[in-house]
Amino acid sequence: MFASLIHIALPANAQQSTAPPVTPAGDGTFLLTIFLKHDQSKPLPKINEQLKEQGFFKTFPPPGIEVVSWYVMMGVGQVVTLRVPADRLREVNRAIETTAWGGYTTEFYPTYDYKAAAQNLRDQMNK
Repeated sequence: MFASLIHIALPANAQQSTAPPVTPAGDGTFLLTIFLKHDQSKPLPKINEQLKEQGFFKTFPPPGIEVVSWYVMMGVGQVVTLRVPADRLREVNRAIETTAWGGYTTEFYPTYDYKAAAQNLRDQMNK
């Protein structure tokens, strides 16, 4: 399940990403991956209606929090990765607690960007 979320080394013939450069470590931020798992006892229109009533679409993510990626994982829900300043973690958590619960169950995973390091390791090991 997690393999589809990990972006490590690309094959030599793969098209390179045009994503902005990665923010260097030590800038006071971290990546936070959040699984927003659908409540499968409800159809999607009911989930979206509840999220709207609870203010999810206005509240999440909080202003100024960078969305690094936001994917739909079929049969599960959504996977969102945010770049979060360490001092704003509580704000992100509260946005989820007050607006997402009921439509989603949630899981949180602090993560870090390993893509460049993995590519360097791959290059070294292929010499």
